[in-house]
Amino acid sequence: MFQHTILWLDAVAEIAAIVAAEVVRGMNAFFLRQQIRVLGSTPPEQRTQNVVVVGASFAGYHAARLMARSLPRNSHYRVVVIEPNSHFQFTWLLPRFCVAPGHEHKAFIPYGGYISGTAPGSLQWVRDWVTDIGKNIVTVGNEDVIPYEYLVVATGSGVRQGLPSRVNATDKTEGVKLLREFQASIQSAKRIVVVGGGAAGVELATDAKSKYPEKHVTLVHSRSAPMHLWASSLQKAALEGLERLGCELILNERVIEQDDKAGTITLQSGKVMETDCVVNCTGQKPSSELIAKLSPSSIASTGHIKVNPNLSIRDDSLSDRVYICGDVADTQTPNPNARSAMLQGSVVADNVLLAIKDQKPRHVYKNHWLQGFIKLTLGLDRSVSLFGHGETALLFQSREKKEDLMAAQGWKHLGAKPFVDDSSSPKSC
Repeated sequence: MFQHTILWLDAVAEIAAIVAAEVVRGMNAFFLRQQIRVLGSTPPEQRTQNVVVVGASFAGYHAARLMARSLPRNSHYRVVVIEPNSHFQFTWLLPRFCVAPGHEHKAFIPYGGYISGTAPGSLQWVRDWVTDIGKNIVTVGNEDVIPYEYLVVATGSGVRQGLPSRVNATDKTEGVKLLREFQASIQSAKRIVVVGGGAAGVELATDAKSKYPEKHVTLVHSRSAPMHLWASSLQKAALEGLERLGCELILNERVIEQDDKAGTITLQSGKVMETDCVVNCTGQKPSSELIAKLSPSSIASTGHIKVNPNLSIRDDSLSDRVYICGDVADTQTPNPNARSAMLQGSVVADNVLLAIKDQKPRHVYKNHWLQGFIKLTLGLDRSVSLFGHGETALLFQSREKKEDLMAAQGWKHLGAKPFVDDSSSPKSC
């Protein structure tokens, strides 16, 4: 009981610090807008120094927002966001929308609203891929070159097979199509095998069995418990959720062969299973290839990009102008998620803004257990939420009333009206 009290007090202190920092940033941005309204700002054509942000998911989008809204009114800097996707992809919703039809469009949130209120010329949006990064330039597409004074790399992580963890399509129309095709494959299957017992695997397996109780759903996981990276209480809750719905759970096994023609998979033990739908929920890796070419020594054995405490890259030749945030950064965050990514984006934004003013970047990122909060769905109508870590972790069970989960809240948070999409890309300011 005493440990839980300490845990709650620590959580309250952490939340208060985060809220206070956001309030200060918000007030500064508000007063800056008032100054610009009265006194004006640097003309767009004179904003020739670039802060380039590569990637606009949770970390990059948040960092771009904070920087673009806080550039000094007489600054010659602008924020240039380079993002290949037409819409913000709300990846937390993807496992649910791979099973439940009618909501797939809600995973694609229009860009733009979250970064409104910037000074004219302070933001430029480029929808394209970055193909190369140099010591002071980035190459976009085949040949376009954009110079930078400061660079923020927020390329996140990805999976080769795409859904249910990533869309692997840059256009909303194609993404919606892929989700509907996935739904159809689940609906038509009789024997579904889900490989990987992390959050995506557990959620998809329980959603599929909850939606289609007549189907045989098997979860294969290489460890001794589902959700093995989390507290034992969450592992137990996931196990009970799978068993309650009637999912078959095979632990300490790996799929070593998949024969789509024969409709079978072979496990490491030699066991052969019949299936007409295999869902791979493994293999998520940091997207660090661009930095690996520029600074090979900065890549950790895990594929993450090594960083200093202030989230500058751990390379003395680049650390004064290159920053890393989000899933791609080697921050030793036990369970990276949107919260940790956005907090890292805040640290990077604050440090770049200091550097622009010729001040020493002094803000550091410290992982806090509260950032590891997780909400895990266990079927269409149930979920569990975990706060904390180890034996002191607090677990709460709840009923889910909405099949689309927190889609509407996500849209509102990112400055979009649920579920209105009347633009395909943000306008440069």
